[in-house]
This record gives sequence, C-alpha cells and structure tokens, in this order.
Amino acid sequence: MGPWRPVRWGRLRGVSALLWIAAGSLAAWLWLLLCQGFFWRTDVRLPPRTEPDVWPSVGVVVPARDEAAVLPASLPSLLTQDYPGRAEVFLVDDGSTDGTGELARELSRRYGGLPLTVDSPGEPPAGWTGKLWAVRHGIGLARARAPEYLLLTDADIAHAPDSLRELVAAARTGGYDLVSQMARLRVESLWERLVVPAFVYFFAQLYPFRRIGRKGARTAAAAGGCVLLRTEAAERARIPDAIRHAVIDDVALARAVRGSGGHLWLGLAERVDSVRPYPRLHDLWRMVSRSAYAQLRHNPLVLAGTVAGLAVVYLVPPVALVVGLALGSTATAALGALAWLVMTGSYLPMLRYYEQPLWLAPLLPFTASLYLLMTVDSAVQHYRGRGAAWKGRTYTRPDAVPDEG
Repeated sequence: MGPWRPVRWGRLRGVSALLWIAAGSLAAWLWLLLCQGFFWRTDVRLPPRTEPDVWPSVGVVVPARDEAAVLPASLPSLLTQDYPGRAEVFLVDDGSTDGTGELARELSRRYGGLPLTVDSPGEPPAGWTGKLWAVRHGIGLARARAPEYLLLTDADIAHAPDSLRELVAAARTGGYDLVSQMARLRVESLWERLVVPAFVYFFAQLYPFRRIGRKGARTAAAAGGCVLLRTEAAERARIPDAIRHAVIDDVALARAVRGSGGHLWLGLAERVDSVRPYPRLHDLWRMVSRSAYAQLRHNPLVLAGTVAGLAVVYLVPPVALVVGLALGSTATAALGALAWLVMTGSYLPMLRYYEQPLWLAPLLPFTASLYLLMTVDSAVQHYRGRGAAWKGRTYTRPDAVPDEG
C-alpha cells in the first residue's frame, strides 16, 4: 500500500499539469482563431480594381541562378504578358553554370513578346546576399528605362497572361506602393501535400494578410515570388540597398517600404504559380531550414520560445487526447480533442485552396513537428558556421562574404 500512494499521487499531478497545459492550448487556439487577423481564411485575393486610362511602364526583374530546369515553364509566361502599356523583362544571370542566360535568350527568340535583356552582375561584394545583388543589378537595368513600376519575380514563377495587367490595375486603384501575391506552390508529391499548404498557413499566421493591407498597420510582409513595387517607393525606401544583407528578403523589403510610409497589400494568388518541384522531404527541409533561424533573428531565446510555443499549440492537443483517454482523465482528453478540432477546422480552407484532400487536416500536428525540427536544424547549421544558403551560396552572418558551395 505504501509504494502505491506515491506512484498514484505522481500520476495525478502529471495528469493535472497536462490538463492545465491542454486548457492553455485550447485558449491559444481560440485566440488565434478570432484575434489573429482571421489568418486562416483564404479569401484575401487581388482587391477590387479598374483599368487605368493610361497604363504605366513596368520593368520586370528576374534574378536567376542555375534555373535552366524551370525557365521553359516560367519565362515564356512573362514574355507573353498581355499588357497594354510598355513593359520589358530584365533577367539577371547570377553566375549560372547550367546555361541559364543562353536558354533565356533562346526562349525570347522562340516566343517573342516583351523585350528581354539578359545580363550578369558579377560576384556580390561583402555585405550583400547573392540574390539581392542580382536584384540590385536588375533594378539598375530597369531604371535606365524609367519605369513607373517594378515587378520583382523569381525565375520559377509562372504568370497567367493577364497577371501583370491585374497587378498594375490593383496597385493603381487602391493606391498601393507594393502589391504582392503569394504564388501557389507546387503540390504533387506526398511530401509536398503534407508540407506546402502548411507552409503558407504558418506564414499567414505570422503575417495575417488582412492586417498588411491596412494603412498604418505595423504588420509588413510580401511574397518574394511576385512583388509589384512602385519605383518611387523603392527609391524612397532605398531598395534593395537598405536590405542588402537580408536572407528573408521579401519580408525585409516590405518592412522597408512600410517604414518609409508605403501602403502594402499581400494576398493569395489565383493564377501565379511556382513550377519548382520539391519531390522529397529533403528538398522541402532545405527550403525551410535555410532561413528559419534567420526569421528568429538568430536569437536563442526566441528559438526556445518558438519551440515551446509550437509544442503547446500544435503538439499538446493530440498528446492530451491520447494521454487523457489512457489515464481516464475525461477533462484532459476533452480539452485536447477540442483544441485539435479547432486546429483542424482552421486548416481546412488552406487545403481547399490547394485542392487537397481534407483528411490531411488532422495531420497538421505531425507537419508542425516537422517544422519544429527544421527550425532547430536551421539553428544548428547556423552555429556550425554553415548559415543560410541561396543557390549554392552560404551566409554565416548578416555581413558575411558569401562562400561558394
């Protein structure tokens, strides 16, 4: 009888602690559902717009490093844009070794359409990330034509024929200095189905789209694959020089534009798609881990808080349900089930947007555990001196000279 009481008491204390943690998780989910800008909704699309009487000129800047595999599916969509005004494409071949530049010229000869300029900026100097150095060179080429707007788009992004037209009309109608669309990422392999919709879901949770579009709001973000930026706003915010060291360049760009008084808009795309495949978990892991710790500003305390927060919000609900049922604690199991149910329901709109089966929604805790591990791995790589990477270049600290990998 003596040994039974301490074991029983310890078990009760453990269940009680889990009960309170599960209650905290449910409270967190109710707050996220109602007070975090309705991040889970997917109806933030291009705002109402009317066509301008005079279409402004646009310079399209495409940084490209070893992109020969995706250019045939993306570049023609830019060259054949149905845009009534003057537009020109500037592809910056950033030290490619796979014939990216020559392939771009060949595609231009084959498809015609908008004029294409292909140029190379040389190696980035100290303090610049390679992609932003390429963007700087492209913006310099575009500014020689004095465009009113710049479209910054990645080499893997395919645009519908009227994409540029719709972006410009939205910017002019709403008076936006920056209009960005979160391109629809490829979702074909099993791992893409599990990880990609959650990636956009987590991004929207961090940067609720509805808040970004409000004038004077503090939240600022953009999606780097598709950013229409007013040239005057770029000059006022000193883009890209002011963010030359940024690894997460799209968010840094949006913050710089907002900090200089700019009006932003960010939403989900309807006909702007990424054609880059991520068939294996390893590919998706590299995509996330290369910048996850930079998102946390390389701060160990923020990392610890993030890991704890992910665990409480995403992992506790299923654990509380299973443990509560196993130990006969109905309250613990009920709180875990309710939190898991709210989490699952909030994920359904994103799965519908990506046209994925809804049975993936209850698996969000598993996907969140992958993101937790990716974030920790990002920190480990940072402290091992490997840093973030973009197309073979690594950056071990914000002012580091890039090393060729």
